[in-house]
Amino acid sequence: MFLGALFAAVSSAPRNLLVYGVPGLVLLWQGGRLLNKLWWEPRRLERALRAQGLRGTSYRFLTGDLKEFGRQNQEAWARPLPLGCHDIVPHVTPFLSNNVREHGKTCFSWFGPIPNVTITDPALVRDVLSNKFGHFQKPQFPALTKLLSDGLTSHEGEKWVKHRRILNPAFHLEKLKLMLPAFSACCEELVSRWAQQSLGSDGSCELDVWPELQALTGDVISRTAFGSSYLEGRRIFELQSEQAERFVGAIQKIAIPGYMYLPTKNNRRMRQINKEVNSILRGLIGKRMQAMKEEGESSTSDDLLGLLLESNARHADENGGQSTLGMTIEDVIEECKLFYFAGMETTSVLLTWTMVLLSMHPEWQDRAREEVTGLFGRNKPEYEGLSRLKTMTMVLYEVLRLYPPVTVLDRQTYKEMELGGVKYPPGVTLLLPIVTIHHDSDLWGEDVDEFRPERFANGISKASKDAPAFFPFGWGPRICIGQNFALLEAKVALAMILQRFSFGLSPSYTHAPFAVSTLQPDHGAQIVMKKI
Repeated sequence: MFLGALFAAVSSAPRNLLVYGVPGLVLLWQGGRLLNKLWWEPRRLERALRAQGLRGTSYRFLTGDLKEFGRQNQEAWARPLPLGCHDIVPHVTPFLSNNVREHGKTCFSWFGPIPNVTITDPALVRDVLSNKFGHFQKPQFPALTKLLSDGLTSHEGEKWVKHRRILNPAFHLEKLKLMLPAFSACCEELVSRWAQQSLGSDGSCELDVWPELQALTGDVISRTAFGSSYLEGRRIFELQSEQAERFVGAIQKIAIPGYMYLPTKNNRRMRQINKEVNSILRGLIGKRMQAMKEEGESSTSDDLLGLLLESNARHADENGGQSTLGMTIEDVIEECKLFYFAGMETTSVLLTWTMVLLSMHPEWQDRAREEVTGLFGRNKPEYEGLSRLKTMTMVLYEVLRLYPPVTVLDRQTYKEMELGGVKYPPGVTLLLPIVTIHHDSDLWGEDVDEFRPERFANGISKASKDAPAFFPFGWGPRICIGQNFALLEAKVALAMILQRFSFGLSPSYTHAPFAVSTLQPDHGAQIVMKKI
């Protein structure tokens, strides 16, 4: 009996090793990889940066500076700024501002286990954004990016080149001119609705223009992207707006491995929204492609979807008719989602801050109105006149300088890269704080925090001491493809508002810019409108 038991134990040993030992070794290996990613690798990167003279915060296991980042944001955003104060950097990006003040203009902090190096030298920023050396790319968070928009801005390499080439024709100025009637129609609906608001004894009324201008730019992007299908486009606008808000709630936690795969309420809702948006877009794109197939060129319209599909088909034809060399339907869906997020957010933010600043500085409002009425009278703006709006252009540039819609850009090293005398290892994120550069007195002078549109009287290159230090739409080959679209839409809307109304800040307005997906007014933008 003893020999039998011994034989059974020996014969079962390899099986027990297979059953328990191999999974244990796999778990041990995975645990080692996780420990390396969350502890040893960040510590190695920190030593490499400090050895070259860079200063910054010390790495904290797993979360890095996320907790401190959130605490400083809450403290800063709890206190509004004085009216007329444009020194917004410590309020909008308090953690980054404090880090630069304590550790220098090139310093590092931690987004979870990822080191973030802040770069504030405009020459180095231009090198990074120009991808001069080919070693920088956008940080990749595919699990989160796919839920908002996995379009042009998130692509790299050959895929980015192909998508940019296909998209470019839709944003040429000749094509944008064809969209002016849609811009004007949406703006006419807006100003007519405002004119019908209940008026006080002095003929004025108070409006929160922030949601009003969001609705305007959502309507514009719906019409210009989908033409006659813009009512379906409005539903996409509503869903993408909610998705953007939820995206901001998730971005601070994305550094935690596997967070986006947890079945949290926010994650589940983001997936539901993404599924519905994809379904609507797939239907719109399918109907448009079928019409193009049945009717040929006669079905091609001048909306963004039509121009994109036309350019995509042309790209395939130029490559031997191989449709695989163009965009897939999934690619087109993601680019349409990007139209909404980028097209709606950027312009609504720009218009809102422009109205706020022209309310704070009525002398510039009067100058802009005089220019508009001198060119157009009470008629709808036309393209040739819009291109001659010098005062308005200076005003918009100064608003973009003081209140850039995107406050910080980022890039990541995927190879060792020398920049400004520092060798950055792979896996380092470079933060390019546009709002900080736009408010640097060394670059713009002692009046840096004053609203002075005349600094742009001789163009962008002459506005700052460093030529140029102005990056509201980025720089280099990846500069925002929709910047002309956004500026043209903003000029049309502002011109039509100035023709009908004078405006000033309401006593209920609170000056509290804060950075979420874009630089927004935390408590709205309450403005008193008076018909003229």
